Amino acid sequence: MTTLTTAPVVPEITAEDRAKRLQQAGEAWGKRIDAKRSSSHLTYRAEGEGVGGVATRVRAGAHEFYIDEPAALAGDDVAASPVDYALGALIGCQVVVYRLYAQALGIQVDDVRVTAEGDLDAARLLGKDDSVRPGFSAIRLHVELTGPETQERYESLRDAVDINCPVYDLFANPTPVSVTVAKA
Repeated sequence: MTTLTTAPVVPEITAEDRAKRLQQAGEAWGKRIDAKRSSSHLTYRAEGEGVGGVATRVRAGAHEFYIDEPAALAGDDVAASPVDYALGALIGCQVVVYRLYAQALGIQVDDVRVTAEGDLDAARLLGKDDSVRPGFSAIRLHVELTGPETQERYESLRDAVDINCPVYDLFANPTPVSVTVAKA
């Protein structure tokens, strides 16, 4: 199990090797889906438990990471907050999908950098104003693509990413959520 307490060592990769990986993964998934349509139905699972003041230890697959709050929200500030992770998940998914669709569409992207900002009114969370939503009221993404293509080609790529990015979809569209509570 990997525990994220320090920055992981991400191996360097050449653009050619990245393109080869993306091509091979796309072809393999395409063959699986063509052979059995339901092979694309995935279920992700994560488990978390409270630790310390208001921190959470999360296990997802072979990885473990922590979520906390800053001191102003009763946390120990030992890890990013849930909303930081939400923006990070959006950024991570954007980077993956930009690379995937650049490869698929033959659009050269040498580097991808994404900045996400989200506006959140904590008055609802703190029980002071029920008229505002507890989550983000707006999110702004700024994507910088490095490469030789025209702005129009990168806009075309952005359109493909916007309609195919799973985490972008979570923010842009309502998702049914069900909750059960059980006494342990």
